[in-house]
Amino acid sequence: MPDARTGDIFCSVATKRFARREDLGLTPAEFALLRRLDSPRKIQAYVYGLKQNFEVGGDTCRPVRAVLRTRSAHCIEGAMLAACAMWIQGEPPLLLDMRAVRDFDHVVALFRRRGLWGAISKTNGIGLRWRDPVYRSLRELAMSYFHEYYNRRDHKTLREYSVPFDLRRVDPKLWISGEKNAWPVAEELDTIRHFPLLNGHHLKAVVRRDPFERRVGVLLQYRRPRALLEKPARSKKQRGK
Repeated sequence: MPDARTGDIFCSVATKRFARREDLGLTPAEFALLRRLDSPRKIQAYVYGLKQNFEVGGDTCRPVRAVLRTRSAHCIEGAMLAACAMWIQGEPPLLLDMRAVRDFDHVVALFRRRGLWGAISKTNGIGLRWRDPVYRSLRELAMSYFHEYYNRRDHKTLREYSVPFDLRRVDPKLWISGEKNAWPVAEELDTIRHFPLLNGHHLKAVVRRDPFERRVGVLLQYRRPRALLEKPARSKKQRGK
């Protein structure tokens, strides 16, 4: 398998604006499905319709083809599918990684409209979903997730955001048509540059969520399997929020 930190991940489609079916290694049916998602709104609606991948059988970072086959995903899997659909439409397949403390990371797919950033997101909770393209900078976009980004102890945990990561850097055989987990993508997201959202002085003023926010925050799109309810949380990027 190519190493995501070497030139082995680069291929002839790395600079292509429009991705063809042959470039991605998808079947005609798979490609046609993604090509029909010809706007960020349609992509987000499809991602919302995917079931939540709770990784019952163990950690996953499944490529796009596996997500299409199982119709389920967690955050980075949904983000890769969204980025793939954007590439087919002639837009760069960009990911943004958001880091947290004592909590899971979250990954979204980026897009721009008239110079402003928006995000497509796969999440099981209510607060970390789609973002309209109204943010002048990636910091503004990441900060829009700050208040709703919390852990089980109701601490607001979001701390960093990354530079955009262009998935054209990675061979489509790894993250689109592959049969194995796309770990090189998660590993690359860990190594790219991240920026702090707040400094220590600002963090001293941050408070926990109040009781009303806690009641609202328990709303989930998909119920977590009972077998996983008592398992300790893992700070893995692949599961995300």
